[in-house]
Amino acid sequence: MGELTTTTIVGIGGFIIGLVFGAVVQRTNFCTMGAISDLVLMGDGRRFRAWTLAIAVAIIGTQALHFSGAIDINKSIYLTPNLGWLGAIIGGAMFGFGMTLTGGCGSKTVVRLGAGNLKSLVVAIVLGIVAYMTLRGLFALARLQLEAASNIDLKAHGLGNQNIGEMAGALLGLPASTARVAAAVIVAAAFLVFSFKDGAFRRSSANIAAGLIIGLTAVAGWAVTGILGADDFNPVPLGSITFVAPVAESLQYLMTFTGSTINFGIAVVGGVIAGSFLMAVATGTFQIEGFTDRGDFVHHIGGATLMGAGGVLALGCTIGQGITGMSTLALGSALAWLSILAGGYLGIKYLEEGSFGGAVRAVFARG
Repeated sequence: MGELTTTTIVGIGGFIIGLVFGAVVQRTNFCTMGAISDLVLMGDGRRFRAWTLAIAVAIIGTQALHFSGAIDINKSIYLTPNLGWLGAIIGGAMFGFGMTLTGGCGSKTVVRLGAGNLKSLVVAIVLGIVAYMTLRGLFALARLQLEAASNIDLKAHGLGNQNIGEMAGALLGLPASTARVAAAVIVAAAFLVFSFKDGAFRRSSANIAAGLIIGLTAVAGWAVTGILGADDFNPVPLGSITFVAPVAESLQYLMTFTGSTINFGIAVVGGVIAGSFLMAVATGTFQIEGFTDRGDFVHHIGGATLMGAGGVLALGCTIGQGITGMSTLALGSALAWLSILAGGYLGIKYLEEGSFGGAVRAVFARG
């Protein structure tokens, strides 16, 4: 192990995390888009509560790593003092709406790819290309202009980062560390209470296991990049599981392998595909699946485009912001998560009504 580079060690760790993530999602059908759909269409909140349990576990584990001094999550992209509130809202809504068209978010797309779904292969390719176009290509200028026009410099307001605990502490005149611990306890407890107050969820061992393990994979990601990747001369960027930018980077890595270096995100994507494939084969659920008709194809292409651009604008997906980002208690992550929920709800109504106008009318009529 001593002969391995830090990048290789982190890559191995990322692959193992992805392997576990992919196997668990394939086995338990953990799906954030499905969670919203179940709740809206059937009043079944079990998968949604699995998601909130994963968030609670991620918050507890991540904050424990931070306060123990093992990692410094202030160095993550989520807690910068540059609050991209508009990108989080617009991007989150785009991502949420897009994932309903493809029948799953970025992570579910990768999991389904491993289980033989050819539609997910197309979605992953389009999502990755559009994400890269938004990061560094044709759409990047528009993204940068949006950020320049709307991002808030919190330092100008006397704030060091966008952790909701520290922000609340500054308003109340509390020490930053005290406010941060209090916020972590309150938010994690609220998610735990919400998750377990439902009897149907308490009786659902698969959903409980999914929430616990998925939450722990986010914590493991912080540990791998922040502890194993803490090289004095060439440290690995601190981060954890997310799927929009890593899918884009994975496509680039496949095309430029000889001149590229694997990173944590690429390794996770590879691990998820392998884990879901192995679980699908082991459980007899591996199945080649294609598009049913032209409308199905158009929906998937459109949804992948929205997820690719929206995920970059929002700095993450239902996992990258909805679990990893939320574990840092960043205000931008909370805005992105809520916007994903809103976009997902609107997308479900769009599929029900058959038109965007009908979906909007249905939302306001319900309200």
